[in-house]
Amino acid sequence: MSAEPAPAARDRHATPRQALLLAPGRLELREVPRPHPGPGEVVLKITCALSCGTDLKAFRRGHPMWPMPTPFGHEFTGIIAEVGADVSDFREGDAVMAAPTAPCGRCFFCARGQENLCPQAMARMVLGAYADYLLVGAHVVARNMFHKPASLAIEQAALLEPLSCVVHAHEMARPEPGENVLIVGAGAFGLLHALVLKARGVSDIAIVGRGANRLRWASELDGVRTLDARADGIDEAIAALNQGHGPDLVIESTGQVDGWADAFRRVRRGGRVLFFGGCPPDTTLGVDTRRMHYDNLALLSPFHFRPRDVRSAYELLASGRLEAGRLVNARRPLAELPEVFAMLGRGEALKCAVIP
Repeated sequence: MSAEPAPAARDRHATPRQALLLAPGRLELREVPRPHPGPGEVVLKITCALSCGTDLKAFRRGHPMWPMPTPFGHEFTGIIAEVGADVSDFREGDAVMAAPTAPCGRCFFCARGQENLCPQAMARMVLGAYADYLLVGAHVVARNMFHKPASLAIEQAALLEPLSCVVHAHEMARPEPGENVLIVGAGAFGLLHALVLKARGVSDIAIVGRGANRLRWASELDGVRTLDARADGIDEAIAALNQGHGPDLVIESTGQVDGWADAFRRVRRGGRVLFFGGCPPDTTLGVDTRRMHYDNLALLSPFHFRPRDVRSAYELLASGRLEAGRLVNARRPLAELPEVFAMLGRGEALKCAVIP
């Protein structure tokens, strides 16, 4: 599915649509005026937007950084429909892919190479990709937008944002080819971690998760061992990894406190824990300080990404080495967006491509 979809007849005549999240559990697809770009901005005709675990959580319980009602959707790819003044690297008709945020480049954190913590990154996030058209701000166009290779499927191009998060996390954890890695959580992010590990030469990978569908999808990744978190003997099976020492690196990707505690418990002495999944607000993790100190553990908690992570993610997708297409295992039109979230809630898909 690498070809760009043909423009639909409705695009030329009908009023554009955009999905709004009005309140938890309440989505509305509204007709809106077509946006037009200001200086440095572009307007995309969306060709693919992807469902995301963060979107599902926001749909269920809201999001602290997205006051409602809010335009919805932030993983996307598209064709430039209009460019604003001062845009020199892109033109109308270009197929592009982008991350939905970009740092200011001037603040305290940007000056220290921690652009992922720049206040602008989340405050000016591009939202509203579940739509026919999307206005992309000048800050994103200048730093985190790229030409989509013709050979790259639109479903894979739209993975740039989540992949950038994973790349940033791996830059912190520094997995080595000879290490044993355990991923806690068999959702889309867990499988994306496994694909990036494989692409970078790590071959001793196990995923522990729940749910028949998720375990089946994880088992389809070549060379990745899957473990049922609810099976008898699961503790012994994980402890037996890595010549009986336990995992060198544990990547937590459930975004639940129980998953964080499980990851901390599983890692070997001298190992590293990567707390990747963000937990609900006002939750806490109890840490055995004796084990942390005397077992010489490194606890890492990445957030978001930097422009260099986006560039690395783009190059990884463009290389064709990632096999990322297998993460997107459903496809629905924009008009069926409520059913997309019902399907995700039932565990019937990892990620769904929403095609306007």
